[in-house]
Amino acid sequence: MKIVLLENLGVSEQRIEQEKNKLNALNHEFYAFEKTTDLPTLLEETKDADVILLANMPLDAKIIESNPNLKFIDVAFTGVDHIPTQLAKEKGIAISNASGYANDSVAELAVMMMIDCIRNVTPLSKRARDGQTKAGIRGRLLKGKTVGIVGAGEIGTATARLCKAFGCKVIGYRRSLITDPIYDQQCTLEELLQTSDIVSLHVPLNENTRHMISSQQLSMMKNDAILINTARGAVVDTQALANALNQGQIGAAGIDVFDIEPPLNLDEPLLHSKNTIVTPHIGFDSVESMELRADIVFDNLYSWLEGNQKNKIA
Repeated sequence: MKIVLLENLGVSEQRIEQEKNKLNALNHEFYAFEKTTDLPTLLEETKDADVILLANMPLDAKIIESNPNLKFIDVAFTGVDHIPTQLAKEKGIAISNASGYANDSVAELAVMMMIDCIRNVTPLSKRARDGQTKAGIRGRLLKGKTVGIVGAGEIGTATARLCKAFGCKVIGYRRSLITDPIYDQQCTLEELLQTSDIVSLHVPLNENTRHMISSQQLSMMKNDAILINTARGAVVDTQALANALNQGQIGAAGIDVFDIEPPLNLDEPLLHSKNTIVTPHIGFDSVESMELRADIVFDNLYSWLEGNQKNKIA
């Protein structure tokens, strides 16, 4: 089979070469390409491919439509909202993701943002660099706060465990029953927003979650509450959040994800809103998580080649 990797997986060239040699020994053709957004180039690279491997780069529907050989899309990412999954399903193309590779990496970033916001680390760092003191700024403890996890799946629960280690009360929201005892309470989204000191978002992006946090939901939160988003940018109405921060409707926000992948437009509202820390989508990206991701992606591939699909999305 012809197998093409469309972008760097964040591991060494030696690791990719090892996988290439292994696949070649199994009589498969493996090609690794540099990431590009040029559609004609992508169409040429994926021509006659049986398998496509990619991470979070958007996959144009034309690539699927133009390739009758395509049988499997191996996604080196947890979310698949950048893949035309419905079209793939209609054509009988299997899809697997790399579920679980970044659970700890994202959870640690979420908690780091909580601490940064609640202790005012970023503004106080600027004070120190400007030759000033801490006068007038005093942080609070994470210990004793109520943290609301929106989307109590694997990443949300990994975040919940870290919060419990800091002495937090942890409440959770999701549609199905939460059975993990790490949560002190399962509640509705409205109850969570009203009672949480910190709200941490961990839901996938789909029709039900797009803009699930907008002006109405933000108005339910405490005026000193902190919102953390390490999930997907479009889960939050960006302008509504910026307005809430600028008007003092909520206390602070830690944002790792946006409506578009960085680099961001310089007029992005959350780059200029009050009490907001931002990072360029780094939650998933650590040395350890990249190695684990590669392990999962190639295990998905070899398992599928053997007729046993893992981490099945479609």
